[in-house]
Amino acid sequence: MPKVNFDIPLDFLHATTPPLIGVDISSSSVKMVELSEAPKKSGYIVERYVIEPLSKEAITDGNINNLDALAESIERAWKRLGSRIRNVSMALPAAAVITKKILLPAGLREEDLEYQVESEANQYIPFALEEVNLDFQVIGPAPGNPEEIEVLLAASRKGNVEDRVAAAQTAGLKTVVMDVEPYAAEIAFEQIRMQLPEGAVDKCVALVDIGASVMNVNVLRNGQSVYTRDQQVGGNQLTQQIQGVFGLSAEEAESAKRNGGLPDNYESDVLSPFRENVVMEIARALQFFFTSTQYNEVDYIVLSGGCAVLPGLDDAVATRTQVSTMVANPFALMTLSSRIKPRQLQADAPSLIVACGLAMRRFDPS
Repeated sequence: MPKVNFDIPLDFLHATTPPLIGVDISSSSVKMVELSEAPKKSGYIVERYVIEPLSKEAITDGNINNLDALAESIERAWKRLGSRIRNVSMALPAAAVITKKILLPAGLREEDLEYQVESEANQYIPFALEEVNLDFQVIGPAPGNPEEIEVLLAASRKGNVEDRVAAAQTAGLKTVVMDVEPYAAEIAFEQIRMQLPEGAVDKCVALVDIGASVMNVNVLRNGQSVYTRDQQVGGNQLTQQIQGVFGLSAEEAESAKRNGGLPDNYESDVLSPFRENVVMEIARALQFFFTSTQYNEVDYIVLSGGCAVLPGLDDAVATRTQVSTMVANPFALMTLSSRIKPRQLQADAPSLIVACGLAMRRFDPS
């Protein structure tokens, strides 16, 4: 799986890997996950996790508007987590990163490879190279041509990286890995793929992440992304509908959505229409996948993100698409520490995929 480092000094490239915490910053919350390795490398242990609400003005479309507010949320999350670990792994949203697979001659020395990557980068990056953090990862031999290698090029404006690093630093934490959210999700997805029949080998699996404002559909085959698309639908729409129908503030609506207590007509007047809209958007996204790729079917749908646990959503998706559908839980095969409440983790798990993938960077030897 490609790893994007964005010029941050990576201590764990040395002989030992330092413990780290996966930190996922979304538009609505800061999520942290700490994993450790089970004895005899027999899997992972979920040590701690936390979801800390984030003020609405702090992040918009993946951009940090209020660094101090973000830093305060990160600090509160870390204190609630109760960990002594201060090294963190973070990620940029896909929209903030330009990625491109390029082909280069095989057998280049490291310095020649870096020079070639920079030369190629000029063609694809609409900014001066001094304005971006640039990184690359050799994926492997080019398909069908042993004399070339396939290289993943990744670049982001320096401000995107520096703002996240600064927010963590203000909170007293040290960023040792900067990843890209879809890649982190793909790492955690391996834990989900093992739960599917025969590991979903040679099967298309649609990972549908329904966040606060955007739904991302990422179709994976043998752990590699073959298609991705964003749809403009998310949990904020449901919150706004609750506000309008029941005359609540944004905070009250969000709390009621999560904790219940709404009038009896909530199901029929608000939740059911919203759920049907999400199902329609998922079906539409799959049609785009079929018409724009060589594939004509999806074998499994995995729902993630905060809306994945909406009552009846998985059944409604399965009925509409006629595809086996499950709610994501990357921790299902992991051991839980005594401080974890299993039922609460199961409810929160769909929202923790990126944070889980970032936490798993601790065990990445590359």
